[in-house]
Amino acid sequence: MPPRHRLHALRFVMVVSMSSSKYPRSLLSQLYRTLYSIRVFENSCIQLYRQGLIRGYLHPYLGEEAIATGVCAALWQDDYIVSTHRGHGHCIARGGQLGPMVAEIIGKETGYCRGRGGSMHIADVRGGNLGANGIVGAGLPMGIGAALGAKIRGEDRAAVVFTSDGGASHGTFGESLNLAAIWDLPVIVVVENNQFAVSTPVEESSRESELFRRGEGYGVKGFSVDGNDVLEVYERVVESRKLCSEGGGPVLMEAKTYRQAGHHVNDPGKYMPADRVEHYKSRDPILLGRQHLLEMGGMAEAEVDAIQAGVEAEMAEAIAFAKGSQEPSLEEFQLEVEANR
Repeated sequence: MPPRHRLHALRFVMVVSMSSSKYPRSLLSQLYRTLYSIRVFENSCIQLYRQGLIRGYLHPYLGEEAIATGVCAALWQDDYIVSTHRGHGHCIARGGQLGPMVAEIIGKETGYCRGRGGSMHIADVRGGNLGANGIVGAGLPMGIGAALGAKIRGEDRAAVVFTSDGGASHGTFGESLNLAAIWDLPVIVVVENNQFAVSTPVEESSRESELFRRGEGYGVKGFSVDGNDVLEVYERVVESRKLCSEGGGPVLMEAKTYRQAGHHVNDPGKYMPADRVEHYKSRDPILLGRQHLLEMGGMAEAEVDAIQAGVEAEMAEAIAFAKGSQEPSLEEFQLEVEANR
């Protein structure tokens, strides 16, 4: 993944891309590399889980990679993100390094949280990633607080809160939107609508299935995007981030997508209609990202294959690093528990 300081450079690249009919190859290449990194990471984690190296649940981000990738590419260097229980892709897209991520997920001392957080609680506060959260909808108040702090300090800094269609039905959703609106906070709430809250279809849990409309009653600007197209996500977040900088926040973006499997790694997803799964797989974010790079970026197939090979090699190194890392100290862990009673 690119060094974190390059994220600021992408901000200037994207401004150029918005005013031209053709995106710079460098941007398209980086977007595709991130998409593919998330895909390889998730598939590798499923294998590690099957090997018994990951404890607890594992919620893959397969099929949703374009949302995290497009959103984070459009953010500024010092912006915050708040993640969800399905947050590996968010961390990678925000510049997270694969080695410490794998180490965290398999509970090693070299992980981002020294193996204490695991899959659902990875955080990189120094990089602006305030962390994943295993409680659905719980990240919303955190993001509102981060944005409020930035506003009080007079910083041109925004917060992106990733949540889900299930999270949009929690009380924290409406409360957070209302506070963000009355305080004019620089917040972008991203509803990753994969159309199932575990196994409940969104159309069976709400009379209004267009979730971005939920912001209207609070005076929050809202819109919907194709969550499988990284460029569409990216463009709309560029616009939203600019709006936040100008005092026009908050913004609610619903990114429509579809899981490629069940809710977690052991859920067969038999409740998901096969024809809809196949439809969304035909618009797989990786396929669309590759198509953008070939057609708009003018890159040859062999060059794209080289990007993929580089990612796969990096992932293999990350797994080796994590497996070779030391286990957390039981004695130190016990002392931490005692100190925080």
